[in-house]
Amino acid sequence: MSVEIYPERLDKATQRALLADLISVVDEAPFFLPRMPRTGKPFSVRMTNCGSLGWVSDVAGYRYQPTHPETGRPWPPIPERLLILWHEVAGISAPPEACLVNQYAAGARMGLHQDRDEETFAAPVVSVSLGDTAVFRIGGTTRKGPTRSLRLASGDVIVFGGDDRLAYHGIDRVIAGSSSLLPEGGRINLTLRRVTKFGDCKGR
Repeated sequence: MSVEIYPERLDKATQRALLADLISVVDEAPFFLPRMPRTGKPFSVRMTNCGSLGWVSDVAGYRYQPTHPETGRPWPPIPERLLILWHEVAGISAPPEACLVNQYAAGARMGLHQDRDEETFAAPVVSVSLGDTAVFRIGGTTRKGPTRSLRLASGDVIVFGGDDRLAYHGIDRVIAGSSSLLPEGGRINLTLRRVTKFGDCKGR
């Protein structure tokens, strides 16, 4: 498996239902502003998590932890709709442990990076787009390699694993007004990941 794109994988009704699930998640685990390691420079996106582990970033570094960095409370569980999606597209029997929720407001972006803070890269990354369309950039496993860009609209799902599990990727920009799903506009991206090692992987 490399990079697989599922355009409009979630229909409008499912998108609205998932958004309602996320409102409950954010009520329990509010969005926070992560900061870059060492420099403390703030990200342009706000984040939260659900699952047994959540990804955070601050001056101490990137890491996964079981509690919200501001409230100290455990992360809420991953919504059942996302667990079902994972098992339909990920190609493995082990469940995800983390779902990073990124909120992109006007002008927010995400530079090219790898998802490499996990203990295992045997599981893919499953990414779900909600709201305004994003210009997504993905390359190879070296920072200076060639990249390509594609548009991810609300309801699109992208899965990258196998040789492309550590592909560099990022968000160049978000196209304002391209979706009416979110009342205040913007984009939400959900990234499902397996963090710890597992022994019962089944291939595609």
